[in-house]
Amino acid sequence: MKTFKLVVVSCLLSFCVSGLIWSQGNIPHLKKQANGITQLIVEGKPFLMLSGELGNSTATDLSALDGIFSNLRSRNLNTVLVPITWEHIEPQEGKFEFEKLDGLIAAARRNNIKLVILWFGSWKNTYSSYIPEWVKRDSRRFPRVIMRNGEPTERLTPLNENNMKADSKAYAAVMKHIKEIDVTRTVLMMQVQNEVGVIPEPRDFSPQANAAFNGPVPEKLMSYMVQNADILEPEVFGAWVAAGKKTSGTWPEVFGKIPLTDCLFMAWYYAVYIGDQCKAGKAEYNIPMFTNAALIRPNYLPGQYNSGGPLPHSMDIYRVGGPDIDFISPDIYFANYAYWGGRYSSPRKGNPLFVPETAAGATGAANALYSFGQLDAIGFSPFGIERRGAPAGAAGPGAQGFGGGGTDPLVNAYAVIDYLSDEILARQGNRELMASIVLEGRDQRYGRIEFGGYNIRVEWSGSAETNNRVGILFLKMAEDEFLITGSGASQLRFLPGTVSDRAVIGIASIDEQVLDNGNWVWKRRLNGDQSGQGQVLNISTPSVIYKVRLYRY
Repeated sequence: MKTFKLVVVSCLLSFCVSGLIWSQGNIPHLKKQANGITQLIVEGKPFLMLSGELGNSTATDLSALDGIFSNLRSRNLNTVLVPITWEHIEPQEGKFEFEKLDGLIAAARRNNIKLVILWFGSWKNTYSSYIPEWVKRDSRRFPRVIMRNGEPTERLTPLNENNMKADSKAYAAVMKHIKEIDVTRTVLMMQVQNEVGVIPEPRDFSPQANAAFNGPVPEKLMSYMVQNADILEPEVFGAWVAAGKKTSGTWPEVFGKIPLTDCLFMAWYYAVYIGDQCKAGKAEYNIPMFTNAALIRPNYLPGQYNSGGPLPHSMDIYRVGGPDIDFISPDIYFANYAYWGGRYSSPRKGNPLFVPETAAGATGAANALYSFGQLDAIGFSPFGIERRGAPAGAAGPGAQGFGGGGTDPLVNAYAVIDYLSDEILARQGNRELMASIVLEGRDQRYGRIEFGGYNIRVEWSGSAETNNRVGILFLKMAEDEFLITGSGASQLRFLPGTVSDRAVIGIASIDEQVLDNGNWVWKRRLNGDQSGQGQVLNISTPSVIYKVRLYRY
């Protein structure tokens, strides 16, 4: 009887623990906070992803992963983005293989690092290069995008249900498997597809696509536009108004006979396709799922850029066509980072900012500070992170470059952000308590920010040989007391917050906190030459936190 009771108790405990692990509140999820900001919740607490994305083929060598993950973890990353491909998961139709997926998760778990898995299914950078061979060889069953001249491209069309259902089935199998094996919740999120869109044409010109283009705009989209006209993206709203603000009609009738219409048309079908996959995947394991965009170069037209991708002007289309897509992310490689990041940081529309591909180095360090401090980002992730070395002459206390050798300023910026993460997370969405500024180019040598009752003037102070990107993060800790950190050579002056305020602002004290052998310690007081006799705050490397106290006289 005693043995029987122990077995029963053991089974009950196992059931209870299982229920605890897989309850929705205990798996990674997004939560919209009271102030409207959406945060990623991991193990019951808000979490900032200090991330990097591996090169496309790196993760296929399972024997190398422990060394890579260990190196990245020691460089202050807590999350790594890694791809899994449809061709590896389903090499034969209906037969799924999970060896590579299992190896990824196991290696990450051993090295105490979280994962965001990228599903390279139907598309990667517009191409269908990662689809299984049995899909590649059967273009009749799995049709391609057709160019205007009738020639096919190496891209599955998003308008075909066979394509969508086959990919969704494989993706759902992946999500089911992750739920079964990932009891430690190593996988935080899923990116579904990668930089979708049509190139070099603005849209699919197959007979099916032509019929849909000259058919009615879906009623669901028209209804959303009518009900949400005041918050539509400006490009969509402008095209709609210019075409007569019709409440029904074909795509050219509703949006006009302009290049943007082709892009919006394709965006609808990509959104429906990816949304179907997210729905199928969430039915198995409901963790956050997003898709990413390759951005538009200046003056490019649809087809010159990824036409139909989840670009800012298409976000409303994706929201309606793919409601199970949790958010949309930009891959930002352009200098005007603040503009592009701002287009995707949209609390009103529930789109948190996560940048899955961008630059590392000094540029990345400054942009990361701006992302978390001003755009309330949930994560930041330079691409090819295992290969990132250091720019010549980069400096930092004891940190090494991501790729080995040298120092990448992002290593130090991540250390600062990690140390301040609780303060950052508590202040996201509150510009009275946290703010950031970025100076983006040699022509932008000055900037000014209003914060904490002061006007703060930021001036680039680098030399011609140094990186000129500057990012500064401000945290208000008490009245007239701030924590400030930054990346890029700069000088800060503190001025009254209003024109009518005739007081002179002085610096009572600057205390320097540095990272020393893995610990943050208060190091020096900078009230002499280092601060211009108490007139300015000088910032150089992203490895120092300054406690600044101000006074008026």
